[in-house]
Amino acid sequence: MTAYQPIRSAPDRVRSGRLFLLELSGGRIHTMNPDGSDRRMIVSDCRLPDGIAVDVEAGHIYWTNMGVPSRNDGSIERANLDGGNRMVIIPPGVAHTPKQVHLDKTGGKLYWSDREGMRVMRANLDGSHVETLIETGHGDADRADQTRWCVGITVDPVGGKFYWTQKGGDNANVGRILRANIEVPCGESPASRSDVETLFDGLPEPIDLELDVDNRILYWTDRGDPPNGNTVNCAAIDEADAAPQVLVTHLMEGIGIALDVPGNRMFVTDLGGSVYAADLDGSNKRTLLGAQGNLAGIAYAEI
Repeated sequence: MTAYQPIRSAPDRVRSGRLFLLELSGGRIHTMNPDGSDRRMIVSDCRLPDGIAVDVEAGHIYWTNMGVPSRNDGSIERANLDGGNRMVIIPPGVAHTPKQVHLDKTGGKLYWSDREGMRVMRANLDGSHVETLIETGHGDADRADQTRWCVGITVDPVGGKFYWTQKGGDNANVGRILRANIEVPCGESPASRSDVETLFDGLPEPIDLELDVDNRILYWTDRGDPPNGNTVNCAAIDEADAAPQVLVTHLMEGIGIALDVPGNRMFVTDLGGSVYAADLDGSNKRTLLGAQGNLAGIAYAEI
């Protein structure tokens, strides 16, 4: 695949916005400026938070709590942008181990991957009408097979598709990125859909996904070993022969990724406790924070 040249419109003002950051090890949510300054803790006592999404219009953040995987007690919560008015919208037991989460504001849906639940799920923004869109296994025997575990999630409302990752075991190089139509085909079930496509396989450990809808570029983190792991990668989703490109290297088990497409920048976290920024082509990588515990999901929002 030829190196892509996404169309960028220069911003007509200085980009500001806020980052929202999950501290997995401390069970906390932080917000800060995109340069790492003015960091504030806004939520505490989370149960292994992993994925986060921001609804600026409604003034809400959503995040997943993995809970204890053996207990099937994961949950999803919502709060105001300042951490106030916190509430559980998906109670423990509905999702086994919810991981990364995506907000489809236009469709009024919250999507998430359920790792040990071996599912991709969605619900209304108030937590009602929970649906399973993908089911890759059922029961303890299937759960022991990590190739069935769903982790990352993003949605393409223009193309009518959603994308997710199944990472496989640690450094197993069996990770995959898949996609399917937003709606389950008529007469089919989440466990036996005919519209599931595998875009890429043989990946070290693909984790979080982000989509540049306008330029049709998919980005993802990979926490596996080098040369293709501990990286940020991208690929064009509308090219039949598209091959992944490595954009950023030398992460310490990369997890979260967030895009600011108009500002031509990405933000990335890793389990080593660092927050990075880089241009969308991977250049100009810089460290915003370091040694901040184990970091998971990250979201960017213009507020």
